[in-house]
Amino acid sequence: MNFQEIKVEIRDSVGILTLNAPSTLNALTPVMVKEIDEAIDYLAKNARAMILCGAGRGFCSGASLNPSNPLTPLPADRSQRDIGLILEKYLNPIMLKLKNLPIPWISAVRGSAAGFGASLALAGDMIVASENATFIQIFSKIGLVPDGGATHLLSRTIGRARTMELMLTGDRLSAEKALEWALINRVVADESLEEEAFNTALSLARGPTVALSLIRKAVWAAVDSNWEASLETEREMQKIAGQTADFDEGVTAFVEKRAANFTGQ
Repeated sequence: MNFQEIKVEIRDSVGILTLNAPSTLNALTPVMVKEIDEAIDYLAKNARAMILCGAGRGFCSGASLNPSNPLTPLPADRSQRDIGLILEKYLNPIMLKLKNLPIPWISAVRGSAAGFGASLALAGDMIVASENATFIQIFSKIGLVPDGGATHLLSRTIGRARTMELMLTGDRLSAEKALEWALINRVVADESLEEEAFNTALSLARGPTVALSLIRKAVWAAVDSNWEASLETEREMQKIAGQTADFDEGVTAFVEKRAANFTGQ
């Protein structure tokens, strides 16, 4: 696939989606957003796990505010502005696609993840960050409201008080503090980021793909469900998982005391 502002490759069943505009810290432009959307669809069909990362020294600086190439036009007449429209038409659909991916995905974060870029990074099933990574809810600094599902995700992960502090102040959150708050999974040396993310994704790509997909659905459902609804979701997902070839292989491997050879079927 030919892209202008992202790169896509598949290696050992792991799809790697790289935001590739390092000169702007991978700011989101109309072209990049469209390409991300297409790449997610492609990798969902052709890979068994995905990594989302950024080229250069930053993950993603959020929406492009460059007047010559903004993510959303800003008419001089403020009454004609609807920045929420870009969320409705382009960004929210991407976040929904990521939530509903049939494969697990990892965000590998180096440097700054700001604004929508922070939402994108923190939505990963697992988040691996380099020791120099920072997460910034920068919206209040420019008079906007957090988006990309950040209010939902952060308040359910780190609690109301910490979420309020990050969003009202717009202060940077270090990788070390994000790990302490259980907002991310791992912090690694900067030079080890790609290797750590790939090895983690590869272990997932070699797993029981259908079961992993169902686990993703069940966990996301549990975020918004009560106890009884979560039990029912697990019951329905378990029926599907129990009908897969990978389940048969997993049980056989367990009995035979060997590593399972999952095929994703």
